Amino acid sequence: MKELLIRPELCLGCRSCELACAVEHSRGKTLLSAIRENPLPQYRVHVVTDGRGFLPLQCRNCEDAPCLTACLTGALHRDARGVVTCTTELCVGCWMCIMVCPFGIITQKHEERRISKCDRCPDREEPACVNACPVGALIYAEIDDQARLQRQQVLAGLRTL
Repeated sequence: MKELLIRPELCLGCRSCELACAVEHSRGKTLLSAIRENPLPQYRVHVVTDGRGFLPLQCRNCEDAPCLTACLTGALHRDARGVVTCTTELCVGCWMCIMVCPFGIITQKHEERRISKCDRCPDREEPACVNACPVGALIYAEIDDQARLQRQQVLAGLRTL
């Protein structure tokens, strides 16, 4: 199964991933139509900083996801891809999932009294945030493949010493 992986050392904090995510989750699916929507579409990836660097964060789809356990109505569930997904119609806006998320990634849709979280763009082959990142700080790949690539890069770096 492919995972959304982060290379924080590459993130510039440009927020292209946030913009692409909001547009992907808009009704019109274009920037021009998205900025005219009311309410404005919400992004589900959050670029955070500690003043020294940036980190694009989105749902990690934890193996033992506390949000799944905390969801009182069953609105949160794991789909066939292994992604923790919300059935909006079942969400009652109790915010229990927000309180227990260890990464603070689940947010409120105030107007609808529902939650908003990364769904990995189920209608796309690659999530919009990954496609929008100009420096490759976000990767959508098999974990084993990415680990193999990182080991090869370390080896190549050692050979230049």
